[in-house]
Amino acid sequence: MKEISIIEKDIELRKILSQKADDIEVLYDFLNNNQVTESEFEIELENFSKLIKEFELKLILNEENDSKDAILSIHPGAGGTESQDWAQMLYRMYSMWGESKDFKFNTIDFQSGDEAGIKDCTIEVIGSYAYGLLQSEIGIHRLVRISPFDSNSRRHTSFASVFVYPLADENVDVEINQKDLRIDTFRSSGAGGQHVNKTDSAIRITHIPTGIVAQCQSQRSQHKNKEQALKVLKSKLYQIELEKNLESKKLLEGDKKDIAWGNQIRSYVFHPYNMVKDHRTKFEVGNVKGVMDGDIDDFIYSYLLDKMEKKK
Repeated sequence: MKEISIIEKDIELRKILSQKADDIEVLYDFLNNNQVTESEFEIELENFSKLIKEFELKLILNEENDSKDAILSIHPGAGGTESQDWAQMLYRMYSMWGESKDFKFNTIDFQSGDEAGIKDCTIEVIGSYAYGLLQSEIGIHRLVRISPFDSNSRRHTSFASVFVYPLADENVDVEINQKDLRIDTFRSSGAGGQHVNKTDSAIRITHIPTGIVAQCQSQRSQHKNKEQALKVLKSKLYQIELEKNLESKKLLEGDKKDIAWGNQIRSYVFHPYNMVKDHRTKFEVGNVKGVMDGDIDDFIYSYLLDKMEKKK
């Protein structure tokens, strides 16, 4: 049913593109005859360009897992409150981006920082081509700004890492031996009412052979938390299996890098100037506020185009 839905959306996009192309031709004739203004024509042309980009992305995202839902994890680097606040800013950015795509965000694990921000979070992102789009975000994100937590208003640099895994659905064959699992229960540290905070409903699952840890504390039910944690664990193990089948293990190596200077994939500079720059593609924009409000499509688009060019 999901595959049918994706194909139906692709067919609908092709129909809309064809209709818009005809409309643009008619509008161009109207423009030459002074029947529409130049600004009206430019607005329609810009909307058409966005559709073209969306169509191009669908052509690029043709690998096996690109159409899958995703597991998104954000981890602050060293630096305490500064980096934890930066992690929460990224969480907000991706939430707003997902909202603009009509994606569904299910928070699996969310650990608040001691003073501000978040210590760790894991989100299930449900939507068409969620993994294919979000793979551009894997890596270390660097922030430069005047710290709101520094009484001397000094400039600070903070880091946070983003990991993305294809959500392993029922069609993915990943064997998990129960003997290889260590399951711990603990009390939820987040908000959630009296029941959550006073019972050991949160679950942490450790896969002993790999050392991979997955946890969930978002539900009141211990059973539901275990179910979600197993889903995350399965997705992480699936990612490892994918990497084993590739000659290059760049993603796994990237995961092991320190969350610090020199390893960042993108820089977000708030001071002394405004700029967001992707160090892989060299694409940059000056509208930092727009990016932090979820406008990251151009970064995703440039990354995927660059990835496609390197494959040729």
